[in-house]
Amino acid sequence: MTVKTAVSRFQIHDELTAPDESAPLIKSIQAAGGAVTKFVGVLAGAPAVLRAYTRMRSELRGGVLPQATRERIALAVAEHREDNYSIAQHAKSARRAGLGLDEVSKARSFTSADPKEAALLAYLKEALDAEGPPPLHLHEEARETGWTDEEILEAVAHLALNEFQSLIASAAALPQDQGGPRALPSAACAVEGRGRGLLSKHTSPMARC
Repeated sequence: MTVKTAVSRFQIHDELTAPDESAPLIKSIQAAGGAVTKFVGVLAGAPAVLRAYTRMRSELRGGVLPQATRERIALAVAEHREDNYSIAQHAKSARRAGLGLDEVSKARSFTSADPKEAALLAYLKEALDAEGPPPLHLHEEARETGWTDEEILEAVAHLALNEFQSLIASAAALPQDQGGPRALPSAACAVEGRGRGLLSKHTSPMARC
């Protein structure tokens, strides 16, 4: 029976409590100097899920997309899903990747001051929201700003990976890890004519923009 704690709806495992098939993966993360987050601790309760996640993440990290682009996508998805746990995680990663606070804010609304990054994020937002294929003109605009088909496909894969993380974080009701940023920039509305000021992070993305 799954143990439910005050901090998560699923048990958060470590190398001592994880199922036998998950323990080696947790130990390998620690050996590489990585932190075993609450998210990974939850996934450890299902070894097949942990293996699938770590394999996909590892492969995509070795892909062609710059880290800053990957973090923009992660922030956008987390904000879209109102996933405060992942927002905090990726805000820290984005800052380490060189994104300023203004870019972190813009990424949370699927936009950027960089026209190339903004074109890719606009395409991905429609890919996430559309009930069918995203509009062709957004695909072409992403290509025209310099993104290759390989990069666009990887971006869609990162979209899916971060959707998965947000779904798990939401299902587990994960709290933020200790050591998270004390304050995060709110998402900035990207719609022209509504200003570029920072808005409340408690307002839903759809209501903001």
